[in-house]
Amino acid sequence: MTARRIVAFLVGLAAAVSVPAAAASAQPAAPAQLGATDLALLNGVRLAGLWEMPAGQMAAERGSQERVRQVGAQIAAEHAELDQLVVDAANKLGVQLPTEPNAEQQKWLDEMRGASSNREFDRIFVDRLRAAHGKIFPVIGAVRSGTRNDIVRQLAQDSNRFVLNHLTLLESTGLVRYAELPPALLPADQPKIDSLQEAALARTAAGSGFNPMVIWIVVLTAAVLGIGGTWRLFRPR
Repeated sequence: MTARRIVAFLVGLAAAVSVPAAAASAQPAAPAQLGATDLALLNGVRLAGLWEMPAGQMAAERGSQERVRQVGAQIAAEHAELDQLVVDAANKLGVQLPTEPNAEQQKWLDEMRGASSNREFDRIFVDRLRAAHGKIFPVIGAVRSGTRNDIVRQLAQDSNRFVLNHLTLLESTGLVRYAELPPALLPADQPKIDSLQEAALARTAAGSGFNPMVIWIVVLTAAVLGIGGTWRLFRPR
């Protein structure tokens, strides 16, 4: 084999070896490692948009109050924007998102469609959306404070802005029944409010050095002495 043929053979061999390497480098990156709360946020935000967009559109058409119609239209429009943000984030992370509302959310939509009057629709719309936003709000806060993924952190920050605004919008209708909302829960590692109050009262009592019974005795003694003094001053002589 001549020198020219040897050189041509080596060049061809190098090209053949480099093709698989280039093809391998063109493969899409593997999905990022995400925590359970990261995935909960991605799926929760997506599901929220899938049912709250049609709910808001219904409110814009069926609301008996002008304010309910305004709120419905704004929530539908903002959820369309938020939905695009979560889809973009999921595409970057290699996460597959839901494509339709879950069974509970579908039930809420059916409930709105079956409302016997526009006034009843208003109540159902505000009740269901206010409760749903109240549930996902703490999830967003937990993910925002603890996620290790930059894309998820940004999504949590954007979601917080939208959801907080939606809570305010729904409450502006005057139809939120606060007494029926579930009570707020502290994290499991936090002491209860009652315990904190009891501890503060105990510290106050210990630091003051006074016993409430002693105070009452002093007050009663002063009253008795005052009455006695008044009687001696005005008694007949």
